[in-house]
Amino acid sequence: MLLFKRGNENDELSAQDLKEGLYTVLGKLGDRKKVLVVPPDITRFYSRAGELTEMAWGYYGKHLTDILPALGTHFAMTAEQISRMFGKTDKSLFREHDWRKGIVVLGEVPCDYVRQVSEGKVNYPWPVQVSRLLAEGEFDLILSIGQVVPHEVIGMANYNKNIFVGTGGADGINKSHFLGAVYGMERIMGRADTPVRKILNYGEEHFASHLPIIYVQTVVQTTDAGQVTRGMFIGDDIECFNLAAALSLKVNFQMLDEPLNKVVVYLDPREYKSTWLGNKSIYRSRMAMADGGVLIVLAPGLSEFGEDTEIDRLIRKYGYIGTEKVLELVEQNDDLKQNLSAAAHLIHGSSEGRFNITYCPGSLSKDEIESVNFKYGDLSEMLKKYDPEKMKEGRNTIEGEEVYYISNPGLGLWSSKDRFK
Repeated sequence: MLLFKRGNENDELSAQDLKEGLYTVLGKLGDRKKVLVVPPDITRFYSRAGELTEMAWGYYGKHLTDILPALGTHFAMTAEQISRMFGKTDKSLFREHDWRKGIVVLGEVPCDYVRQVSEGKVNYPWPVQVSRLLAEGEFDLILSIGQVVPHEVIGMANYNKNIFVGTGGADGINKSHFLGAVYGMERIMGRADTPVRKILNYGEEHFASHLPIIYVQTVVQTTDAGQVTRGMFIGDDIECFNLAAALSLKVNFQMLDEPLNKVVVYLDPREYKSTWLGNKSIYRSRMAMADGGVLIVLAPGLSEFGEDTEIDRLIRKYGYIGTEKVLELVEQNDDLKQNLSAAAHLIHGSSEGRFNITYCPGSLSKDEIESVNFKYGDLSEMLKKYDPEKMKEGRNTIEGEEVYYISNPGLGLWSSKDRFK
């Protein structure tokens, strides 16, 4: 049931607007004795989820007993990140999700169904896994808060992805990521109805309908003046997600008449410390890139490849090598076979030989960058030439050359008309 909706391409929701909308819904729900909030982590800082979580804490007080950031496979949030994102919210309420050990299995999406929605590309059942805290905490309200935005694995981020991936387990994350990768990232991004979404919806309908989840979905657009909240939709079923996804497609998707020959992407060092996250620069711009084009990634915070020790090791071992080679290596190597999300990431992070990727890291060495099949660029030199303080969103002319600038790849999707069917 849809509980609240507001938003369009021209709307601008203030903090007060968000608070009034959220409190209106919470008032409709009546008293709650034990509340869990599941927000995103720092990688979705601009989602407004931090503010909304703080507002929920202000509303429920002592009855909001736990906050579980939907880390998925990401590093746990630091105290500094929690303070930056969640303001004055009581830090003692935050819990750390353990995606390898701290989960329970609610059920299993049948192999036949997964094979059907994947068009035969994968042949395995999908486990419906969630955090043990979420499943066994005896909450009478679970607020799942997050931003709907184009996404490389599932098409459009959030809704039940926040639950089944954000608080999910290794097997479920591995298999859902791999499904999205082999089905084809360019067939998925920017679409609300995808094979990965279908299996999550099946899992929720058949095995998680007893959980008291209310979804709070925001839509945020990057403008020259900064981030603007264009909408908020709240409900307990897919309608709120579909409304948010439709608006996100309008404000987060840049459709270009022609492919781009040179793209420069900046990765905020407070958010992007790994290529596991930083490769959004590749995912979100790949459909806009011209064959033979150049993607330059300015990554001052880059210090590692994976957000997990084992995944970091696998990225260093195999590198970003494209679909065909990854599928071959999965068949030949147990370490990849047991970490399909890493295998999917190796596919996602490759240009499939179609365009060139130059990474300009803050900490990783030239040898490290080149060992995973990226080209290396000196960060200080590139920042002088492509100064984020001087470039504007979109098209710029630098030394007589047209350069397309993206200040935060996590907030959008870019494509030329010929690549988005």
